[in-house]
Amino acid sequence: MLRAIAIDDEPLPLELLRAFCSQTDIISLEKTFSKVNEAQLYLQNFEVDLLFLDIQMPKLSGIELYKRLEQDTMVIFTTAHSQYAIDGFNLNAVDFLLKPFSYERFLVAINKANDYKNYRLNKESSDIQHLYVRSDYNLNKISVADILFIESFADYLDIHIADNKKITTRMSLKSIMEKLPQKDFRRIHRSFIVSIKHIEKMNRSSIKIANRKIPIGTSYKDDYYKLF
Repeated sequence: MLRAIAIDDEPLPLELLRAFCSQTDIISLEKTFSKVNEAQLYLQNFEVDLLFLDIQMPKLSGIELYKRLEQDTMVIFTTAHSQYAIDGFNLNAVDFLLKPFSYERFLVAINKANDYKNYRLNKESSDIQHLYVRSDYNLNKISVADILFIESFADYLDIHIADNKKITTRMSLKSIMEKLPQKDFRRIHRSFIVSIKHIEKMNRSSIKIANRKIPIGTSYKDDYYKLF
């Protein structure tokens, strides 16, 4: 089931999404927000599969909010203004719902999201063997099999690989997670992605890889426990 939240500064679209989500068993609308700062706080602490996100909001647009997200989350943009559609799709949005939208059109959008989630979960590790990342004005080729874990620092990542090597690149955890085989890597903290096969030890609050103790974030514990 898709875990979703909805963000809109108007109450009627939120009520409509609550009603539509309650009529299908492939999506669970966990929360709705009319204030962007409250939604941002929630997203810092809980993992979400899908956002229903209004584009035109006061203080911070839906486009800017989505660009700032750290977690790997799909988005369906909702708006009354069709001119924003191109901006939405440039961010690889799953779909774009033009208000007022019907239940049938809503179903098309969430089925796209569900299909894409299943595709990512079922991707075989053989699909991708190498990553190419920019570092120190060079394009570096990294073997996916050699990646131990990835750590985030603001707008930069440290990619820790075998033989105590490290490559620093300007990229978000969300972006690099989209490139990695989902069955071999997991995000276990807002600042860490780990390679499952390189885990040496584990307990309920942390794991150990290459003598590095890595914490498990509160919002990621449920998925971590399911995995092991």
